[in-house]
Amino acid sequence: MLSDISPGIETIKPSTSAVTKSATTVVSPRNTLSSSTGLVIAYNDSNSTRPAPSLPPKEATEQEKSTGLPFDEEAKLVYGVLLSLRHMVQKLSGRPDEAFSSYTTSTYKLHYFETMSGYKFIMLTDPSADAMRFILRQIYTGPFIEHVVRNPLSELDSRTRGIDNPHFRAATDKLVQNLSIFA
Repeated sequence: MLSDISPGIETIKPSTSAVTKSATTVVSPRNTLSSSTGLVIAYNDSNSTRPAPSLPPKEATEQEKSTGLPFDEEAKLVYGVLLSLRHMVQKLSGRPDEAFSSYTTSTYKLHYFETMSGYKFIMLTDPSADAMRFILRQIYTGPFIEHVVRNPLSELDSRTRGIDNPHFRAATDKLVQNLSIFA
């Protein structure tokens, strides 16, 4: 997300003020893969306008809570917390290979999975949700490998251009929407 980190993927809950939807475009301060399940894959990118893939309509009763911060700022805050917690866990454990998989607050639970190649997958859920590390690993081994890594048109090492693949988004949505906590 920041210019000094290795290329990675973070999945976080988008704020409603960050992504403005119209009939055919998504305008965002970053190149995002917005998902109806609350997942967003974010890479640092300049302002861009891209065609929006068709997403299933949200229920009228569903209301997203917004922090009031722009998506870019919210993503930086989540990354900062994640980086700080990683270092704290490593210092307290005394082992450099020790990692945490989630933390819980009164309003959300953050689930974290980092691949050997440095990609980071993050999911925010309800505080009472079970561990989602296995699901994040499934997103990596399934939709990410299939639709991003094996796609010759995707630039995996680009910090300035994110991944905007409607097939990856649809496969991730399908995988997450089939979970019992999202049913």
